[in-house]
Amino acid sequence: MIAPRTATVLTHRRPAEIAPAVAELLEAATRAGVVLRFDPEETRKHRLAPREGIEVDAQLLKEADMCFALGGDGTILSALREYAGTGVPVFAVNFGEIGFLATVERDQVGSGFARAFEGDFEVLALPGLRVSDERGLWLAINDVSIHRQPGNRVAHLAYAVGPDEIGRVRCDGLVVATPAGSTGYNLANGGPVMAWGVAGFVVSFIAPHSLTARALVVAPGDALIVHNASREEPVDVVIDGRPVGVLASAEHITVSFLGDLGTLAQIPGTTFYHRLREKFGRLVSPL
Repeated sequence: MIAPRTATVLTHRRPAEIAPAVAELLEAATRAGVVLRFDPEETRKHRLAPREGIEVDAQLLKEADMCFALGGDGTILSALREYAGTGVPVFAVNFGEIGFLATVERDQVGSGFARAFEGDFEVLALPGLRVSDERGLWLAINDVSIHRQPGNRVAHLAYAVGPDEIGRVRCDGLVVATPAGSTGYNLANGGPVMAWGVAGFVVSFIAPHSLTARALVVAPGDALIVHNASREEPVDVVIDGRPVGVLASAEHITVSFLGDLGTLAQIPGTTFYHRLREKFGRLVSPL
């Protein structure tokens, strides 16, 4: 890849934890002659003052050459959504728990930033989901989930692909996940892991009150429609872990596949299966 000349920076909510990495990023950018841009929130968070090589209180330009995301999965997903459809690569440093989408780990920031500024990285196009109802439109990189509200009865959800209703399930909710998101909430539900490069998305259920509810992989050209079939109970709609609204009784949402929505920077030679082994294999205690 071509070495970046300008880059934006997004970080998580614990600035003290990542202060050393931010300082190292600033030093590496200065050595490489790269201008870093910090929006007003990031400027305040890190108490930055104007100086050569950085722009403070700046807008997040869509024309940036790169975006650095320092944080956990939520921060990385926010960066990918911010630059969705632009082709701007997100170079992510994992300061969370799993960090499946992270380019490098926190103990690799020195070499990682050097490689980023030298253009020594590959880019991976990530598909996403288009989620819509009569009130609006949202984009998801990982997943959209529907949950019963605390204290309410179990959800009664009907789901269809196009005009064909597949089934109705009483459950705590369901998850619709992209291949990148299939290793998250979907995996916890017992849904299948989808390798990056697979086109389509998976539907899995949260605590189904049924012996026949099974995960379903939907073809990329088909739209999924989820109805709230409860008589009166609303359910919550969550995009990439963030609540976006409520689906009332008899209302529905439509979910469809989007190709090449996000752009992720990765170290050359990194594969999906390597990430899978490193991120989840290490969580298994040895016998």
